[in-house]
Amino acid sequence: MSRPTALSSIVDALRAGRREIVPYVNEICDLVEAQEPRIEAMLPEPGRRKRLIKEAEALQAHFPNKGDRPALYGALVAVKDIFHLSGFVTKAGSEVPPEAFAGQEATCISWLRDAGALILGKSVTTEFAYFEPGPTRNPHNPAHTPGGSSSGSAASVASGYCPLALGTQTAGSVIRPAAYCGVIGFKPTWNRIPTNGLLYFSRSVDHVGLFTQDIAGMALAAEVLCQAWRRAPEPDNLPVLGIPEGPYLEQAEPEALNAFEHRLSGLEEMGYAIKRIPMFPDIDRIRHLHLQLISAEFAGEHKEVYARYSERYRPRTAELIETGMKVRDEELYTARRHCAQFRAELERKMHQEDIDLWASPAAKGPAPEGIKATGSPDMNLPWTHAGVPAVTLPMGKAENGLPLGLQLAASFGADEYLLAWSRKLVESIG
Repeated sequence: MSRPTALSSIVDALRAGRREIVPYVNEICDLVEAQEPRIEAMLPEPGRRKRLIKEAEALQAHFPNKGDRPALYGALVAVKDIFHLSGFVTKAGSEVPPEAFAGQEATCISWLRDAGALILGKSVTTEFAYFEPGPTRNPHNPAHTPGGSSSGSAASVASGYCPLALGTQTAGSVIRPAAYCGVIGFKPTWNRIPTNGLLYFSRSVDHVGLFTQDIAGMALAAEVLCQAWRRAPEPDNLPVLGIPEGPYLEQAEPEALNAFEHRLSGLEEMGYAIKRIPMFPDIDRIRHLHLQLISAEFAGEHKEVYARYSERYRPRTAELIETGMKVRDEELYTARRHCAQFRAELERKMHQEDIDLWASPAAKGPAPEGIKATGSPDMNLPWTHAGVPAVTLPMGKAENGLPLGLQLAASFGADEYLLAWSRKLVESIG
C-alpha cells in the first residue's frame, strides 16, 4: 500500500508552487493504474488522465498568481457514486438503468470545484448505499472488506489516490469504513453539508461525510463544505470524555474493547477526564426504530423505479424495499420523531454530566475477512440516529495487522469543536 499524502500538506505545496499540479496529477494516475487491479476503489474511466491533465492546466491558467489560489487548489477528490456529478453517470453500484435516477450535480461538489478541487472520479459504493457490496478490497489486506457503503471512498484515501473523498452515512457508512481502512472519517451534524444532488437513501438521516489522512486537512475541507462554518479557537482545555457503558458498548468484540480501554488508560495518564455513564439500555429499540425509518424512506425513494425494474435489484436491497413497504405511516412518524427526542436526551445527559465528547470504538472490531459483506454499523448507529457529529481517529492495529478506530461524537452543531478537540487528541496520542 502506498503512503498517502495529507490533504493539508499537498494543498499547501500546490498553492505555493512547491509542487506542480500536472506532474502531481500524472503521479496519481500512475498510482491508480498500478493499484486498481488489486483494490478496485474507483469506477473505471477511460481517458481519466487526459481529462484530469486538461482540468489541471485550466486551473493553473486561471490562478497563475499563487496568492490567489483557493483553499483546495489542485486537491484530488474521489466522489461516492451516489452523488450526481456533471460528466458522469450515477450508477450507485446497481444494474438498474442509471437514467432512472438522473439529476443535477450536487451542491457540495460544486463547492469543491469552486475551492479549486479536481474530481479524481467516482468511487465504488454498495448498491444504493446499502449492504450489497461492490468489488473494493481493503488496502491493508485485500482479503478483507474495506467496509461500506462508502467503500471506494475510504479505500481510495487509504491507497493514496486522493487526499480527500466524499461519502455518505445513513447508519455507519463513513465512520466504519474509515476505521477499517485506517483513515480519518468525519460525519458532520445532520444537514450541515447540503444533500441536494444526492441519490437519497433516507432523507431524515442521510449525512454527507468526508475521508482524509489528517485532521488539519479535515478542518480545511469542512470549512469549504459545512454551512456556516466558524473556525473554533484552539481549545485551552482537554475535553471530558463520556464512555457510554452498557449494552451498546458491549456490542464490540473483545479485541476492540481491549484496545479501547488501553487507549482510555493512556489518555487518563495524560490528564483527560474519563466519565463512565450507563447509556442506551434500549439500544435494541433504537436500532429497530432506525431500521423502520430508513427502510420506509428507502422504499419511498425507489417505489416507482422498483415497480419497473424489481428484477434488477440485488437480494438484500430488494428485501429492504419490501420491508420498508410494510412500515405503517404511524410507525414512520414515530421513528422520525424519535430522532429529535433521542438527540434531546443525549444533549441533556451531556449537560448533566458535564461531558464534551462521547468516546467509543468506531466499529465492533477490525475489518472482517471477505468482501461479500461490509461489517456491522451498530457502533455508529446511535450517533447517526441523533444526527450529531462524529469522527473516526486511527487507534492502532488489531493482532491481524488491520486498523482499529476510535469514535468521538459531540453535541448537535458542535462540529468545529469536535475537530479542534480531535486535533488535540491526535497530538496527545501521536
